[in-house]
Amino acid sequence: MSIILIGGEKGGTGKTTLSANLAAQRANAGHDVLLVDTDIQGSASYWAATREENGTSPRVNSIQKFGKALASELQDLAKRYEDIIVDAGGRDSVELRAALVVADRVYAPIQASQFDVWTLDRMDSLVAQAQSLNQDLNAWVVINRASPNPSVGEAKEAQNILAEFEHLNLARTIICDRIAYRKAARDGLSVSEVHPQDTKAAAEIDFFYREVYGNDESPNTQTI
Repeated sequence: MSIILIGGEKGGTGKTTLSANLAAQRANAGHDVLLVDTDIQGSASYWAATREENGTSPRVNSIQKFGKALASELQDLAKRYEDIIVDAGGRDSVELRAALVVADRVYAPIQASQFDVWTLDRMDSLVAQAQSLNQDLNAWVVINRASPNPSVGEAKEAQNILAEFEHLNLARTIICDRIAYRKAARDGLSVSEVHPQDTKAAAEIDFFYREVYGNDESPNTQTI
C-alpha cells in the first residue's frame, strides 16, 4: 500500500499530467489504483471520466475529495486500495497540507525556470512541518516541461538551485514539454497507450513510474 502525492504551491506545472500518467501506468501493471482529485478544477476527474466513457482498459478509479478530513479519508481509502495517487491543486491548500500528513512520498513538479524554483522555499517549509507529524514522508522535486533542446540549460540550473533546500530531494526523472502529453490527456490515456506512440514521452513516463514504484529498477541517469 502506498499514498503518492503529486502537489506543490505553483499552478500550471503539470501535476495532473503526471498524476494521470502515473495512475494509468500503475493500472496497466495490474495494480488496484485510486486517483484522488483534490483540485476544484477537477482535471484529473475529467481525465478519468473520459477514459471510462471511451471504454479504455484498464479502468482507473477516481474520486474527488476536499476539506480538512482528507487525511483521515485517505487513510481509510488506503485500506481498500493497493495504491492511491493524490492530485493536489497548485496552491497552499487545506488539501495539500492534509495529504502531506499521510502520504508516503510527495512529488512536486516544477518548470525549469527561476519563477518556479522560487516557490520551492515555501514547499520546503510545508514538507518540514508535515514531517513533524509524518516522519516517513519523503519529498521529491520533478523537473517538468523542460525543453527537449539539449542546448537549453534550464534543467541543469534548477538542479543546482535545489541543492539549497534541506527537505526536498531532486528526482532523477526529467519530463520534457511534448505535445504527446496533451494529446493523451484529451483522450483519457497515458502517453504509453497512444498509438502511434511518442517513444520519448513514453520512456520519460516509464522512467518516472519506475523511480516512484521501483527505484532498484531505474537507470542511474536520464538525458533530454
